[in-house]
This record gives sequence, structure tokens and C-alpha cells, in this order.
Amino acid sequence: MKDAYSNITVRETLAIATRTASANGTGVDRAAGGAMFQDALVIVHTGTITDGTHAVDVQESDDNTTFTSVAASELQGAEPSIVAADDNKMYVVGYKGTKRYLRVAVTASGTTSGGVYGASVVLANPRTAPVVHP
Repeated sequence: MKDAYSNITVRETLAIATRTASANGTGVDRAAGGAMFQDALVIVHTGTITDGTHAVDVQESDDNTTFTSVAASELQGAEPSIVAADDNKMYVVGYKGTKRYLRVAVTASGTTSGGVYGASVVLANPRTAPVVHP
């Protein structure tokens, strides 16, 4: 099937929350449901950002334990640094790497009341379709 419902799925890595401190998201398995998705896209979505800088880092892992920053050459687009002027925005970063697990980590600095944001990973083009949604 060539429709979006059968060929993509979305997994949360960083829950939507008000953040005043740095945080690591949950690892997202690119082999979700046994499909082994070939493509991935990270989406960061913001609500109200009152202060500070929230630097987003896309990270990868082979084992869902040891994560490292994804090299810039393996990303499409730029990882955002979210500031007070970035209320209600959406940032999209493509992943061209081959690691099984992805997550978003955020380094927060200069925060008092922080900001509301979260991140999800869109997995696309599974080796086996249709996708089984949870």
C-alpha cells in the first residue's frame, strides 16, 4: 500500500512539558513493530517559551543505552536552539544515518520559568508494510 497510514508511524521521544532543565528523550526504535523503517524525521514542537535557551541535539544509538550526537552530515536541516521568540513553532530535522535508535536531548541554559515543548520521531518507508499502529 502506498498511503501514509500504511507507511509511516510516529513515536514520542520527548514528552510535551514545561522545561527549565536539560533532558534526554526516550529512545525510539526504528525497528518498531518489526518493520525496520528506512527513514526518520525528528519534529520538535513548541508552546510558550518564556526564557532561556533550549538547544536540541538529535542523538543515535545501536543499543538504546549509549547515545551520541548525530553528525551534521547525517542530518537534513539544522537542530534548533529554542528561545523566547520561538513560541508555537515546529522544527523538522531529517535523519540519514543507519543507527537503530534515535532520541532528542535538550540542553537548557539561562532558564527561570523555561518553556513548553516536546519532540517526536516520524518513521517512514518500512521494509515490511503495512505498518501496525499501537
